[in-house]
Amino acid sequence: YSFQDEEDMFMVVDLLLGGDLRYHLQQNVHFNEGTVKLYICELALSLDYLQRYHIIHRDIKPDNILLDEHGHVHITDFNVATIVKGSEKASSMAGTKPYMAPEVFQSFMDGGPGYSYPVDWWSLGVTAYELLRGWRPYEIHSATPIDEILNMFKIDRVHYSSTWCKGMIALLKKLLTKDPECRLSSLADIQSSPYLADVNWDAVLEKAVTPGFVPNKGRLNCDPTFELEEMILESKPLHKKKKRLAKNKSKDRAKETCPLNVHLQQCLETVRKEFIIFNREKLRRQQDQSGQTPSMDSRASLQSHEKLQDGRNNNLLGHGCTRGCSS
Repeated sequence: YSFQDEEDMFMVVDLLLGGDLRYHLQQNVHFNEGTVKLYICELALSLDYLQRYHIIHRDIKPDNILLDEHGHVHITDFNVATIVKGSEKASSMAGTKPYMAPEVFQSFMDGGPGYSYPVDWWSLGVTAYELLRGWRPYEIHSATPIDEILNMFKIDRVHYSSTWCKGMIALLKKLLTKDPECRLSSLADIQSSPYLADVNWDAVLEKAVTPGFVPNKGRLNCDPTFELEEMILESKPLHKKKKRLAKNKSKDRAKETCPLNVHLQQCLETVRKEFIIFNREKLRRQQDQSGQTPSMDSRASLQSHEKLQDGRNNNLLGHGCTRGCSS
């Protein structure tokens, strides 16, 4: 759920204390095949869930995969996620370049047919490769030109470690297939992999399988400089919010007690109470129902009454209230 105060909107999410996979990679954590295999299964279930709701995440990467205190993975950061229904395709270039599928770049460069759910499974393959090896399958960076990236996909071959088992290599090759039509891109596809034939998917769904890596519960599991940046660089840092809001409320109270504001409020209240609404249409309907035709005297009286109302209204708005309030 979410709530807001005078300055910010807050979104309440699950508490995940294990940090993200990027942090652990930077801490030189070695993820063995068994651990990565479980991550692939848990993330496949997550992507299947998103797919059932027509969601493409578009930014699967170690930075956006959080660990809970037991070591299970969770997808976060839906900033660039999009919804596609039926045969719809996405076409905008969104995500993080090193993890983006070839068809995303092709759609941007050539105005191709667009892309769909398989892009998330490509990103899953890149992420799994990086967790196992410590670097990504393609030497792509945020500043790498798109035409160079597309050329890289055409020419470069992905090298797999000889120490990995054949089943893992075969699975990664299927996830890193350049043609989205031939890529593993659904839970059913993943479950059909011989390498995952021994997986108890119900146990994975219930988080009953113990991960090979469990974050240290006695440490922060994130870079503290992020907190320092928020405290130093933010114009309205959260740690000063209480004092800042109290100061703003004090200013508001001072404004409310200002003599001029009090005087204006009194005048507006007088206008509200004494303002008489004259409904000409209502009067005519009443006369029509009674079968009366306004006489010259009643018309004159009506005009006189309207002028009186106009005069009273103008007096209140232009010269203050009738109780001695001066403008």
